[in-house]
Amino acid sequence: MKIKACLIGFFCCVPTFGIVGAGAAEPPEGNVKIGAGVRPHEWVGDPFVQVPKNERRTTLPGRWERNGLTAVQVNVDSGGLNVVGDAANEPSITVDPTNPSRMAVGWRQFDTVTSNFRQAGVGYSTDGGLSWVFPGVLDPGVFRSDPVLETDADGRFFYQSLTVDDVYWCDVFQSGDQGATWDGGTYAFGGDKAWMAIDRTGGEGHGHLYAGWDYAGCCGDNWFNRSTDGGTTYETPIPIPGMPYWGVTTVGPDGEVYVAGGDYMDGSGFVVVKSTTLEIAGMPMAFDISVEVDLGGEQQFYLLTGPNPEGLVGQVWIAVDRSSGPSHGHVYLLCSVDPPGTDPADVMFARSTDGGLTWSTPIRVNDDPVDGNAWQWFGTMAVAPNGRIDVVWNDTRSLGQENISEVFYAFSTDGGLSWSRNQPLTPSFDSHLGWPQQNKLGDYYDMVSDTGGASLAFAATFNGEQDVYYLRFPAGGPLVFEDGFESGDTGAWAGF
Repeated sequence: MKIKACLIGFFCCVPTFGIVGAGAAEPPEGNVKIGAGVRPHEWVGDPFVQVPKNERRTTLPGRWERNGLTAVQVNVDSGGLNVVGDAANEPSITVDPTNPSRMAVGWRQFDTVTSNFRQAGVGYSTDGGLSWVFPGVLDPGVFRSDPVLETDADGRFFYQSLTVDDVYWCDVFQSGDQGATWDGGTYAFGGDKAWMAIDRTGGEGHGHLYAGWDYAGCCGDNWFNRSTDGGTTYETPIPIPGMPYWGVTTVGPDGEVYVAGGDYMDGSGFVVVKSTTLEIAGMPMAFDISVEVDLGGEQQFYLLTGPNPEGLVGQVWIAVDRSSGPSHGHVYLLCSVDPPGTDPADVMFARSTDGGLTWSTPIRVNDDPVDGNAWQWFGTMAVAPNGRIDVVWNDTRSLGQENISEVFYAFSTDGGLSWSRNQPLTPSFDSHLGWPQQNKLGDYYDMVSDTGGASLAFAATFNGEQDVYYLRFPAGGPLVFEDGFESGDTGAWAGF
């Protein structure tokens, strides 16, 4: 196993106190131009095509059942109907901690599958996901992608959105009414595959926003920044040691900040970085450690074959146990990777019990035959307040076809040392349908776990089109029996 830890020290990052205020209309000079270095995969291709409302054909919204669970379509029109001929993918979900029945989902909205021009779709629910309202995109006619939603401790929603002109940057929109209305957005530097996290610990960094992104961004090799005033202003970005990319940012129980992703310099490994000082508002941004982690395989992307040809097979997820139990502070890393052998993709997991310094041998979460031909892709992880680790992914094992997937689930209650039998949560769907001039279903799903279960936002083609769905499932999944979890049950399902 390859584990390499490097203590960085606070001198490694250039101190910076520069900020950009709310409502900045344009990115500053110095933004990296498209085509500099590695060519990014987010750019304006097709022009915006406006589809008049009176020309949109609608049908009843999608509701799809399996094993007592119901997936509810999120990207419906203002009347709650499915719009025929559009597409939606790359969903991100946030849940109001002050009232979990209120939530919002953002996604990449394609008004027509004849154009790859995408906008910032967003819908909200006030009844725990039973029904959804899509009041319209955040910025009509403006190219937007890579949505990430988060909530602060007071229930204020945040929507981070990438946009591209001849340069890359992110805006962060805010909603004080749980997604019903949004402000005009604030320039937040940023770049491609940015991922935002908000401190809700009650400590010194409470309310801070943090974000890391990849090589296609505002500021050269400077891939990380923060806001210490609740998203009003954002500090000038700094480099991330090890340059992790296509991963996420998270906050630990004591306000420590982690960023994880693929190893930009190596290309086959994974990197986790940590800071224990980012929560201190008056201190320059810096990271303490950078650690190279083995996940038993390589991250895959743009394979031109498989279930998601022009997208990621899975982004990198990092999460921290914030419970008061024996796994408090443990750090978890997960990704769908290409392992050695003939198996095309497995969901692999590793854990750290010392704050990210050292990491365990990777564990395979999916329980289908080793060296089989099934794809376990879009592995997605969340940790509940009681320490339960939930993992979902798309799985092709049932029919053995790379384009036919079901969403599967497994969980761990012992800090990732062992995992439950895998359970299917949804009907099967064809991931090759409904492509909006991009041969992919997006690049990620998103999930929020609580003590009683989990809330998942995912994309699927149950009705022959790409749509975004919400699925609520209980802790432990739907098929609990005395001897464990039923394996191979196909379930009964129906589309409405």
